[in-house]
Amino acid sequence: MSKKLAVTDKSACMTCLTCELACAQAFYKNTDIRLSCIQIGEKSGKTQISFCVQCGKCAKACEQGAIAENKNGVFMLDKKKCVDCGKCVEACPFQVIVKAEGAASPSKCIACGICVRACPAEVLYIKEAS
Repeated sequence: MSKKLAVTDKSACMTCLTCELACAQAFYKNTDIRLSCIQIGEKSGKTQISFCVQCGKCAKACEQGAIAENKNGVFMLDKKKCVDCGKCVEACPFQVIVKAEGAASPSKCIACGICVRACPAEVLYIKEAS
């Protein structure tokens, strides 16, 4: 069984950024939404919601083996193995692995559901597939 973040209807997103704030607070104890593992924006007048789809490109780029897939299909970052080289950040096609200034290592979505619980429009959910 694999877990990942998913979107029900992105047109229902109110762009309130509550999901970004919840993520930044959970990972960094900070209200700076640029630190969030989920990013809400606009492109060509349409809401864009960017997040980790658990593709594993970050894990392939990590020469230290600091990113590995768990039994739920979620790629987890082992901060003890991370040497902060930034290769995972560069490899992410969605630019959602976050490296905060002064942090020892990057953060990535672990499908924890914090953003899901924070979303007032119920746009996000955790998808579980076998």
